[in-house]
Amino acid sequence: MATFLALGLNRPLLLEGENGVGKTEIAKALASLLGRDLIRLQCYEGIDTSQALYDWHYGRQLLAVRGSENNGGQKATDVFTRDYLLSRPLLEALEAGDRAVLLIDELDRADDEFEAFLLELLSDFAVTIPEVGRIAAASPPLVVLTSNRTRDLHNALRRRCLYHWVAHPDADREFEILRVRAPEVPEALARQVAQAVQRIRGLGLGNAPGVGETIDWAGALHMVGVATLDREIATATLSALVKDVDDQQLVAEKIDDVVPTSP
Repeated sequence: MATFLALGLNRPLLLEGENGVGKTEIAKALASLLGRDLIRLQCYEGIDTSQALYDWHYGRQLLAVRGSENNGGQKATDVFTRDYLLSRPLLEALEAGDRAVLLIDELDRADDEFEAFLLELLSDFAVTIPEVGRIAAASPPLVVLTSNRTRDLHNALRRRCLYHWVAHPDADREFEILRVRAPEVPEALARQVAQAVQRIRGLGLGNAPGVGETIDWAGALHMVGVATLDREIATATLSALVKDVDDQQLVAEKIDDVVPTSP
């Protein structure tokens, strides 16, 4: 419903949830479903406008200045126009408009200053470049932001978005995902994997496995020729599912609960 409303209201969509629940995949699926280009901005600490919005094409600027000098300087060349801009993901999305889905991924990794910079874009689908002026989208792209909640996003940004919390799927839904993403895995094994992962997430791990890890584990089990999940093979293949040594030890200790009955 949140996605439907975001499309209908031309509002950004903020997806929050734990690592691995499929937030990024939602944006990819939307782009595929709508037949739009996916433009992705991966956030990180220290990201600024030169990586996110625009940069100047210094080579072209230098050539233009030298060309002006070679002409005796009779006509000064303005090298700070849109002709010399290098578009980064945010500007690319504004230029593409409703032909694009803009994914601003893991915004919580960026600094407060960058988050504040995004407010104009999220409110008006426009940005201001000092040398050029205001650039607005002719038709707004669909904007999807994701956060793993490593820090709280500011209320000013939240107010500009529709919000949806993405939880880990239940066993039935994860089984359905496995049937689509790993169709080579036998149905019975896929169901056992989905149920086992649900139990593992209930153990209180430091880093609970995401859907991607579930797919990896099912694929690993299929690769080694397993048709039915048992405790021995589950323990032996944990490296495909659980990515922390303390968590692996805990799962191994609780393997009787994870795989309740051995065949």
